[in-house]
Amino acid sequence: MSGLIITIARGFGSGGRTIGKLLAKRLDCDCYDNDLIKLASEESGINIELFGRADEKVKTNLFKRYNRSYGEYVLSPDSAEFVSDDNLFNYQAKIIRDLADKKNCIIIGRCADHILRNYPGVIRLFVYADEETCVKHVVELYGMLPAEAKKNIEKIDKSRAAYYKYYTDKNWYDVANYDLCINTSGMSFEEATDAIMAYINTVRK
Repeated sequence: MSGLIITIARGFGSGGRTIGKLLAKRLDCDCYDNDLIKLASEESGINIELFGRADEKVKTNLFKRYNRSYGEYVLSPDSAEFVSDDNLFNYQAKIIRDLADKKNCIIIGRCADHILRNYPGVIRLFVYADEETCVKHVVELYGMLPAEAKKNIEKIDKSRAAYYKYYTDKNWYDVANYDLCINTSGMSFEEATDAIMAYINTVRK
């Protein structure tokens, strides 16, 4: 299947990352998540720890007037803002655009749906689940107590939504941002992957 880019925005505990890997296996393409941080660090020469601290988090002034180049422009090392959160974001956006230009791939999070909104062949997914399902998955995956899992889900989803709002000026939860929203409550990740594959095969006939 040629000319296919899939972006996955996902609620914490919904299984979006796992589904991305399952899709990549079925479509015989690469899936990028935390790998984007490593690639952006290698591209820029900026310490990977700085990218990790800024990853899908907003620490800058939310009311700042930010020039959103989405990877088309990055600052040089001699700039005072070279390691700013905004420049770190733009380096990741540059990597996302470069990957989309070169190959079929799946990109998880990091506003990829917006960065690649004008690219042909992009399918933008949003994966979510009800609270009970997300708590169950997080408890199983990280060994947290349910109350701790619930607190982490709320914190991380709030952070992802704020990050998305800051860099896109859009609501992360707005279904209009996506081509397909899938609720993984009451289904296995394999079943969710089956449903997404059926959608992909339908729209790409």
